This record gives sequence, structure tokens and C-alpha cells, in this order.
Amino acid sequence: MASKREQDISKKLLRWYRKNKRSLPWRGIDDPYLIWVSEVMLQQTQVGTVIPYFLAWRKKFPDLNTLAAASEEEVLKLWEGLGYYSRARNLKKAAKILMARHNGQLPDDPEELNALPGIGAYIAAAIASIAFGKDVPALEANGIRVLARLNNFHEDVTIGKNKKFLREKRSALIPTGKAGDLNQAVMDLGSAVCLKNAPKCNDCPLAWECLSFKAGSQDQLPVKKAKPKKPHYRVVAAIIEKNQKVLITKRPANGLLGGLWEFPGGKVEKGETDAFALSRELNEELGIRTETLDAFGKYQHAYTHFSVTVYAYYSAILEGKLAAVEVDEYKWVAIQALEQYPMGKVDRAISNDLFS
Repeated sequence: MASKREQDISKKLLRWYRKNKRSLPWRGIDDPYLIWVSEVMLQQTQVGTVIPYFLAWRKKFPDLNTLAAASEEEVLKLWEGLGYYSRARNLKKAAKILMARHNGQLPDDPEELNALPGIGAYIAAAIASIAFGKDVPALEANGIRVLARLNNFHEDVTIGKNKKFLREKRSALIPTGKAGDLNQAVMDLGSAVCLKNAPKCNDCPLAWECLSFKAGSQDQLPVKKAKPKKPHYRVVAAIIEKNQKVLITKRPANGLLGGLWEFPGGKVEKGETDAFALSRELNEELGIRTETLDAFGKYQHAYTHFSVTVYAYYSAILEGKLAAVEVDEYKWVAIQALEQYPMGKVDRAISNDLFS
């Protein structure tokens, strides 16, 4: 049974949410499919970035059937620029499973949801609570921060047992039948008030229940282990032209940027020149030897665990017959048609510069 403090927190939080909840295109709908899509898009992505993608997705893939029937390339193209492309591939995989095994319906049980590709504990709980009214706690980054501060919890929140503790604290706050609203309320509070840096404690409806506010320790929480420094890589890419077309390759589906198209190339190893690395990479990927010609452009991008500087060069094939050795596919594509192929941010930038 919830304590008096927990009941007070729930009441104040839900009252605040009713007055301050954000107007978002996935709220106020009862379609579990669209709620699922929104939760997947919101993983590690800002709300403002997600909104236009969600609206475009809802228009093109309005239900599970249209998503399951779409090609992976169509799905990736619509997802282009949103990042973490395995999310899109897993949506497609899960849709096919749901059509084949669940009569085209999302199950309401968190464990069954969790078994689907790309649906972890948080998304399963979010769908179950928001779409199906199940009283389960959904704990993501905002929730972890709010709960750690409310309880003045100074243990490492990246450790499983500590996450479990916070999840139990979250569960104790849920009034019967209100998990969906409470889960969204905590998310909104974390995004608008209980900020990672400089939390707006004077605007917080829970300030007097917040143990870290009373202790003056809110800026120290949550505690997380220090992340290792991101490595940086020098990468080269080849622009090879023939008959007013350029050569692009499709990345293997099971790796970074899987299923996307790119200008062939790869990482420069220690002691290599760009020209040597480019010829080696194209030999490994496509079975050809190349000559590096003029420099085309320099591009920088940061991924979750590393960053790159990509140097693009005009190149020419010297010998060998093209073959998809370490790529899924290759194509000669007219520059004006490159827009039709889903690409990561760097390759799209190269494509745009070619077209301009």
C-alpha cells in the first residue's frame, strides 16, 4: 500500500500533468500501434525532432498491415535523419511477426511485448500502460532522474539492482488505473522541470516531497559511472563516376547504419595514407583496385560511441571486376536519383554536395 508521501506525490504530479501536459500528436489516441511507433521514435531522440517524422510515418504507414507490407528500403528512407536505424528495421520485423502470429494486433502483456524485436522493458511498459491501461511502471532517462532526486538516491543508476529499486519506487506511486498518465507525467516533468542541468526546482510541484531538494543535492543526481572518452576515426569515401552515374553500395543489414546506401570506403588504419586505405577498402568490399584523384570534401559526424571525420575523394577504377564481396549490393545511380536511396547523414551530405 502506498505511503502518505507516495500518495501526495501521485496526486500533485497528476494535477500538474493535467494542467501542463504537452500537446503531442501521439497523445489522446487509443491506437496501440501508433503509441508503439512514437515510443520507438522517442528513444534517445528529442520530442521536437520526432514530431515531423511521426506525422510522416502515420501518413505513409497508418497501421500494422501497411508497415508489414512495406519494403525495408521504404521504411529506412522515411526514417532517414532520425538515426539509430536498427529501430526502424526492428519496427518492420516486429510488424511482420505481429501480422503472422498475433492477428495484426499488439499484445497487451508487457512480457509478450518485450519479446518482440526492438521492444525492451521500458517500451513494453509504456505501451502496456498508455495503450492498454496496465498498471506497470515505465522507467526511462527522465524517470530515473526524477526518482533518484525524489528519493535522494546516491547509488549508480546504471546498475541493474539500483534500476530495480527505482522501478519499485515508481511502481509505488501508481494509483489504480492511472499508470499511463503517471508515466507520461514523470516524463514531462523530467523534460520540462527536473532537467539534467539546472533543474527548475522552484517550479516543481514535488519540491516539498523531494528529498534531494531538501538536502541541496539535486545537482549531484542521478549518479552514473563515468563514460569512457569517445574514440575518433579518420574515414575515406570514394566518388566513382561512369556514364553520368556514381557508384554506391548497400551496407550489411546487421551492422551500424545497416541497410543504408553509402559511397564506398572505410576507416583509415594507422600508418595508411588516405589513397592506400581507400584502395584497400574498395578491394575488400568490391574486389576492385582504385586510384585516388581529387579531394571532394570533408565531413564530420558524431555517433553514440565514436566520432568520425570523413574525407571524400574522386576516384577511378584501375582493375578488377565489381562484386558485392563485403556489401549487400552495389549500384550505378544517376546523381539526381541519389535522393531516392536511404543514406546516413554523412553520405547524404556528400550526395547533396554532388547534386548542387
